[in-house]
Amino acid sequence: MLLFLAVAFTFLIRFNISPQIMNRVVNYTDDGGSFIEKLHVGTYAMFLLLPVAFFARPFTLRGEEIGKFRVLLRFSILMAALVPYLFLTGRAGSSGFIIDTYLVASAAGLIMLTFDDRARHALGDIVLGMLILSAVIGIMEAVTHIRVLPYDLNELQFRPIGLANHPLALGSLCATAIGFVVLARWPVWMRLLAVFILFVGCAASGARFALLLGGVEVMALVLFTRWQGLTPRRAFKAKLVVFIITVVLAAALITAMYAGGLLNRFGGSLFDENFMARVTIYRVFDYVSWGDIMFGINVKELLEIVNQKLHLPYIESAPVVITLLFGLPIALFFAWLLVWMWFRMLRGAAGAVWIGALTYVLTALSNNALSSKNPEIAILLVLLAAYGGRARLRPDAA
Repeated sequence: MLLFLAVAFTFLIRFNISPQIMNRVVNYTDDGGSFIEKLHVGTYAMFLLLPVAFFARPFTLRGEEIGKFRVLLRFSILMAALVPYLFLTGRAGSSGFIIDTYLVASAAGLIMLTFDDRARHALGDIVLGMLILSAVIGIMEAVTHIRVLPYDLNELQFRPIGLANHPLALGSLCATAIGFVVLARWPVWMRLLAVFILFVGCAASGARFALLLGGVEVMALVLFTRWQGLTPRRAFKAKLVVFIITVVLAAALITAMYAGGLLNRFGGSLFDENFMARVTIYRVFDYVSWGDIMFGINVKELLEIVNQKLHLPYIESAPVVITLLFGLPIALFFAWLLVWMWFRMLRGAAGAVWIGALTYVLTALSNNALSSKNPEIAILLVLLAAYGGRARLRPDAA
């Protein structure tokens, strides 16, 4: 119980203390400071808990859990090998996101696998509860235009962040959580309420792509997940009825959210300045050499090119950052390693888990979530470890 509480507390520290809060104490993402300051306090706590979880008491792995445990160990070792490579190539500062995003995520996944199924579900429920609370806070922030946590970026239009570090992160995590909520061992009314809150929270965040994916995700959960205890014919009829009801309720909800001002960012074209910035960023390859593409460049040099040549303040593209940070060959290896780990962790998982994980990947590819210091990968791995077994969606979960 003591270890369980320590792990739950560590998860909440890593997932909820944003970079803006860290920067008020140390130079976490700001320029300057030592390398020690560049790692999150929750990252240190997670790494300290890992050997405790391994050796404090015996634990048993069965079936696919053994393969998942091995996959996370190999993933950790191969990711850790990238850190000295970045040091040797003069890009030590860029190693922070490898440690703070990917190594800490694999540590969280390994810690989860040392617990039994009941404890994993409890930890997953805690994380889901945190995401639902974040959505509630985001909705309140959208209404009051007052943020709970500090946020330093200046934006043309107010967007809430909830307990996340960015509005896009709030939208992405709300959409992702919908796929896992339906597998929680909660009463059906509680799961339906949670899906409703997460969807509205996603809309409140102003993350348009995440909201669109969230809508598709809800429909996919209704149509493509297996409902245990029903014959194929009865399942088809039940899904058809639920689908029609969902469409009607969704139309009413969207109308209400539009009237309430939560869909203001949908008032114009989707192909606005933010969309064009995500397209324009790929022109950066016109201003770098083949040597830079093959062997990588310093992230500060890359940002200078983006600022001066493309007149963009940020780099909101993980493929661009990873390619020009590592060099194309290692970037391809990095991408393969990430996809391989995800597929192995999803092996044997319910359809709802696949849908939730795919929703996250698609939203993450639309911004820089995969190439910056954030807890989103760790949150996903915790949810995969908690709900990634062979459980199937029950009919009442729809």
